Amino acid sequence: MRKILIALTLIAVAFVFVNCSSTPAPVSTGFGTNPTLPEPTTQLIPTINVATAQSWPAGTKPLAADDLLVQEFAADLDHPRWVYVLPNGDVLVAESNSPKGLALKGITGFVAKRVLKKAGAGTPSANRITLFRDADKDGVAETRSVFLSDLMSPFGMELVNGVLYIANADAIVTVPYVDGDLEASSTPQEFFALPAGINHHWTKNIVVSPDGSKLYASVGSNSNIGENGMDIEEGRAAIWEVDIATGEGQIFAGGLRNPVGMDFGPNVDNDKQTLFTVVNERDELGNNLVPDYLTSVKRDGFYGWPYSYFGNIVDERVKPQKPDLVAKSIVPDYALGAHTASLGLVITDGQGQGLQSKLGAGAFIGQHGSWNRKPRSGYKVIFVPFVGGMPLGDAVDVLTGFLQGDIARGRPVGVTFDNEGALLVADDVGNVIWRVSVKSE
Repeated sequence: MRKILIALTLIAVAFVFVNCSSTPAPVSTGFGTNPTLPEPTTQLIPTINVATAQSWPAGTKPLAADDLLVQEFAADLDHPRWVYVLPNGDVLVAESNSPKGLALKGITGFVAKRVLKKAGAGTPSANRITLFRDADKDGVAETRSVFLSDLMSPFGMELVNGVLYIANADAIVTVPYVDGDLEASSTPQEFFALPAGINHHWTKNIVVSPDGSKLYASVGSNSNIGENGMDIEEGRAAIWEVDIATGEGQIFAGGLRNPVGMDFGPNVDNDKQTLFTVVNERDELGNNLVPDYLTSVKRDGFYGWPYSYFGNIVDERVKPQKPDLVAKSIVPDYALGAHTASLGLVITDGQGQGLQSKLGAGAFIGQHGSWNRKPRSGYKVIFVPFVGGMPLGDAVDVLTGFLQGDIARGRPVGVTFDNEGALLVADDVGNVIWRVSVKSE
């Protein structure tokens, strides 16, 4: 008992020290193509600064940027994480949370399991996909139906040639889809198994290639920096390429700690589209390390995790090191601020309706928000402009007001365009799908 009391006292002292440290430089210094990266500060106890999750009071909503309008497209969901728009305009929403029995180890795991509930992420997973229909096109869904249930923490969705592909936490599964279906006509069939393990990063996303022949699946790591051993990281911290015709897959790129949002953007150099992703970087190196990032993804590219970050900056905590991998680590294209939890991603070429053209070419990004930074970061939807097919310039706030003092009214995750060019935003604390449009529409 005495040893336990001493250990708890040391943890408490470390907690106070970490959480009462001086205010860091603004999170904005960790944005852009040339972010400021301070010296790392190794932490025994991670900074804990959790915003208490409380849903929106009646009649309230986030704040849209000038000339934009935000409205409630759908409400009363159960932890909506990802949004997908079908060709006829129907909207699929993955209502999902971490799989039952998720095992997090070590001090970070001890802390994380106790802050999940406060942050609005400690509830059982609904494990379903719900369909919403806005028949009169007024920006508000009139009807809803359970499209598919009894899934395993579903996240990404893609429709290809009459088949709906769904990324569960452990596999890509399929169901047939016919235009106008309100519910799936059959039970899901496994198409491609995904690395699972303890599922520390359980969100699995998918995106289809422009020619419709490949699926790209994002798989996060099973740890912060490989502290659970690299054996359980086999096939993880990577983006997989899966051939739709054969069902065979291989790793497309690696060293990506937790890639979530993916989309294809134009590459003006060769008139082909380039795969982009947003990645959640590692923790416990300080308030301003390491920035999440948006980057183009190169075939066979390696992006550093866990051995280094932002190219060849070695993470000294990782033993043994791999100098050969560090040497070839690719510097990400655009930093998105430390601990912002950048998850959602949709890219526009600046053409089309509504928000697809309002701000020009660029990427809309849903930043879920920090739980381990002082002051807090994220909790908003931003726009990163593109120049010449690549991110360049200052990020612009599109949707804010999710964080109100110590209260998180919402936390944005998935973002996508509806068929009228408005932006749909999944808010997994507010349990709302928000619709952002241009006021003049």
